[in-house]
Amino acid sequence: MFKRLKKVATGLAATLMIATAGMSIPAAATPSAQAATAAKVTTVDLKAKAGLAIDAKTGQILYDKNSTKVLPAASMSKLLSLYIILENIHSGKLKWDQKIKIDNTVYKMSQDTNLSNVPLRKDKEYTVKELYQASIIYSANAAVTALGDAVAGSPHAFVSQMRSTAKKLGITDAKIYNASGLTNKQVSDAGYDNVANSAENEFSARDMGKLAVALLNKYPEILQTTSIKKMWFEKGTDDQIKMENWNWMLPGLANSYSALPVDGLKTGTSDAAGANFTGTVKKNGNRIITVVMGAAHKSETDSSRFVQTQHIMSYVFQNFKTTTYTNSQIKGVKSISTSNGKEKTVKVQLKSPLKLWIRNNQVASNATGSIKLKKSLNKDGKLVAPVSKGKTIGAASISLKGDQLGFVDGKSATCVSVKTATKVEKANIFVRMWRGLVALF
Repeated sequence: MFKRLKKVATGLAATLMIATAGMSIPAAATPSAQAATAAKVTTVDLKAKAGLAIDAKTGQILYDKNSTKVLPAASMSKLLSLYIILENIHSGKLKWDQKIKIDNTVYKMSQDTNLSNVPLRKDKEYTVKELYQASIIYSANAAVTALGDAVAGSPHAFVSQMRSTAKKLGITDAKIYNASGLTNKQVSDAGYDNVANSAENEFSARDMGKLAVALLNKYPEILQTTSIKKMWFEKGTDDQIKMENWNWMLPGLANSYSALPVDGLKTGTSDAAGANFTGTVKKNGNRIITVVMGAAHKSETDSSRFVQTQHIMSYVFQNFKTTTYTNSQIKGVKSISTSNGKEKTVKVQLKSPLKLWIRNNQVASNATGSIKLKKSLNKDGKLVAPVSKGKTIGAASISLKGDQLGFVDGKSATCVSVKTATKVEKANIFVRMWRGLVALF
């Protein structure tokens, strides 16, 4: 995976690794690439096995092609590894300046010039941050394996963590064999004896979407690294290597588009996978995530995955708009009946605003919902009084009329906590008795 053409650094003697992500990246996008953004995109004829576009916050699906089909993910697998690395950074189990020793398995992997790597030495130690940056920017397979070992103690123990974390994120159909996305044979001693040499990590596009949503919502700082176009590894040493980001959609690179300021996330390439890319872009205050799997990879300079990503991203921004809801526009989430309140109904509000995408020909009132009360406040589907103003009383399940795509978690609606807009006083005993009497007749 990630075979690259051998490159010679000018000025400083450094032999770069061969990797499948591509050759040297042109400094700027070609005029034809920039001109493509001017074309109106009304549909997507995706030239790839699977594709997906979702809102980065809610997971609302905006485009879907075969998104549940499990396919080889190649180095996009590293997003799961990096999620776990960042989880350990935030918990204090790993520190950015912590030094990591390189064992023989990782050393041998790092010296394989058929793989995407930075050279690592057994007689040196590397910081977590150095290996983290190499894993993201240069897709360094040995670097991410070393990080996994630092977290779990061994490659197989880290794979167990990957599988467990995937399930927690709602990813149940993935096949995970290593931290990097290489084949079982390519990871050599870090592989499994009872697994085929050709076996490699597999995820669906929807799996990658779930993972990317979780990653960006919990650890948005990853974008600070995924957006770096170039960085030196071990500069000034015999092992120095200029790491060029293989996400060619970053501003100024070969497949950048002025209308789409892409700032992440991760490519993946292998013989079985073809060319994959999980991308993200923020425009007009709205961030989306796209996944393309199984695009063409006819040569080391084939940019098909980025062209297909541009089609999906352009389609979303040209054909959808966002509406921010509080409560008044959502049928079924404006008020709720009380069982013993002074007033028979009480107005409710969303605890926090909800942003949904609607097609340009839709209206905001297409949103509908229903409220599910907390058990302690629920009597026959009605709110039990008394309740103070602003109290969270349950959650609203909200969907859009005519939406056939739903959300990346497989649900047709999204849930938002709701609160009372005013206080709910308990009716006095005479009022309650009268209501009970009236109910009898």
